[in-house]
Formats: sequence, C-alpha cells, structure tokens
Amino acid sequence: MTIRSGTMLMSVAAVTLLGAATAFAQSDGVAAAKANIEKYSKIPTFEAPGEAFDAKACMADKSIFTIPASSAIPFIKTITDHKNEIAEELGFKHSEWENQGNPTQWIQGIDFAINNNYDLISLLAGADPRFFEPQVKKARDAGLDVVAAHLTGLEQDVPGGVTSATAIDYKTAGSLLADWSIAQTNGNVNALVLVSNEALSTDSMVSGLTESFKNNCPDCVYEIVNVPIADWATKIQPTVSAKLQSNADINYVIPIYDSMSSFVVPAITISGKGDSVKVATFNGTPFVIDFVREGQVEMDVGENLDWIAHAMLDAEMRILCGLPAVRDSKVPLLIFDKNNAETAGNPAEASKGYGQDYLAGYRKLWMVQE
Repeated sequence: MTIRSGTMLMSVAAVTLLGAATAFAQSDGVAAAKANIEKYSKIPTFEAPGEAFDAKACMADKSIFTIPASSAIPFIKTITDHKNEIAEELGFKHSEWENQGNPTQWIQGIDFAINNNYDLISLLAGADPRFFEPQVKKARDAGLDVVAAHLTGLEQDVPGGVTSATAIDYKTAGSLLADWSIAQTNGNVNALVLVSNEALSTDSMVSGLTESFKNNCPDCVYEIVNVPIADWATKIQPTVSAKLQSNADINYVIPIYDSMSSFVVPAITISGKGDSVKVATFNGTPFVIDFVREGQVEMDVGENLDWIAHAMLDAEMRILCGLPAVRDSKVPLLIFDKNNAETAGNPAEASKGYGQDYLAGYRKLWMVQE
C-alpha cells in the first residue's frame, strides 16, 4: 500500500507538473503572438528598394501593360488605378487589361500586349504565369519583359519563366492573422480559415499562419477551406454559414484576402453570431478598413495600396531602365483595428493611415523635382 500510495502521489505530482508546464508554454506562446502584433502596429517608414534613377528620362519612350488577377476585386483594381496615376505623373504609357479572373482572359491580354508593342507585362496580384508558361515565353521571345507583381512571398521561387517576381512578405502576413487570434483569445482559437489555393501567395500565407499556430498555440483548432477566386461571390457566404451552423465553437473566421470579407460579414450577421465570431484578415482594402471602424471586422493587416502601386512600378521601371531587378518590394505591413482604423479616413482611403514617408521617398528615388 505504501508503495502504491507513493506511486499515486508521484503520478499526481507528475500530472500537476505537466499541467503547469503546458500552461507556461501556452502563456509563452500568447506572449510571443502579442509581441509580433505590437511590432506591426506602428507607422512604417520608407526603405528604398534600390539605387536612385531618373525615372522620367528613362521611361519617356517605354510602356507597361498590367494584367490584374481580376478587375472585379477592389484590392487589385485600386492598385491598378494608382499605377495609372503614377505613370501619368511620370509621363509614360501604362494600360490595364480589364478581366474577370479567367486565365483565358489573361492569355488574351498577353497577346494584346505583344501585338501592340508594349515593353513590359505586369502580372498583378494573382495572374499566375504557371498557368500559361508558353504565352510568357512567347512574350519574352518577342522582346517583352514579363513580371509577376505582388504574387509571391519573399521565400518563394520566381514562377513560370517570367523575367522577375516582385515579392511581398506574405508569410509574415499569414503569421499575423494567426497571432492576432491567439492573442485575442488567450490561446483558445477555433478558426475557420478561407483561402484561394490557385493564388501562389496563398502558399506563403498559409505557411506563415500554420507555423505561428504550431509555435505559439499548438492546441489551437483551425480548419482551412479553399474557395477559388472566381467563386467568392457565390460560395463564400453559404460556406461560412454552413460551418457556423455545424460548429458552434468557431470564434474566428480568417479570410486570408480581405475582399472575401464582403461575403464573410453577411454570413456571420445572418447566423446571429456577430458578438461571438470575429474576423481577422489581410490586404488593407479601404472598404474593409471601414468594416474595422464599424466593428464588423476586428482586424485587417494592411498594405498601403498606393505604396504597393509605387513599389510595383518602381520594380518594373528598373527592369526597363537596365537596373538590377528588385525581389523585395519593401512594402510594409500595418495592423488596423478599432484603435487606429479612423486614421485611414472616413470613408477609408487606399493611402491613408500609413504616414506620408513613402511619397517623398519614391520621388527622391526617381529624381522627380517637386
């Protein structure tokens, strides 16, 4: 009996120590998540991606043709519109190939650019060259440069035979989405994560998200569901509604691209779970920052869409000007929540809330006299 009693006492002690160790590990993970959130809650500063060059002189006789992943997605359309404005300021030709996200339309755009003697094709934010490598080769054989812009993460290879890929830190964006939910729930996450697997950036974002859950909250629960970009308008809302009905424990919906939120928010509202289910997302599209200000979305990891337009054009102009290609676009991330959403304006604007450092920075970089 004494031996058994002692064994039982040792077992109780072991369980107690294990529980304490688990609680400590969870607390440590939550602290790490909070530290990462704090790091990206400060106004960013401009960092030049390369050497200065005379953009107006270099680009005077050159042209860029942008093929966005879809003109129907507000995030992408806003960037394209800002590229138009910057090109007009610098005095060179920039055109957009409007489309609805069909790869066949992207291929038609490439043919148009070749036939109309453009110098560079910019495949913007999801127009993935892996789907049409023969057409990319055709364009390059015709003397055009082809760039994958805002498509890949910093750690991903240049895809589909393009001249270069100007990357975004998608992996960090993904980690911030996980860390936000971990920090807000003290490590008690049950999340529905919405992705679009056909976008190459998704791989990078999911990598960051799953890594943060593994490191900072291994007991957190999440389900990843794929909704192709072309199906957002028809499938996101019913998918979210069905998941909320079948799993009452869900406390976060994480659409990794914030334009998905226009279909997520109604699903949560209709389900009557606006108080218990929160939304954390990424991109910084103005209407979603409005959602943050209004309390319909809890957090949006923002990219200044005007800053992105500057960065993508900067990288593309460098190629046409014979300068080294830019891999890291130096586009920063900034978390918008209830505490700072109003800094983006009311209604929110693409370039507000991030400071103005980048405007002077790029114009100095391009040797533009103001």
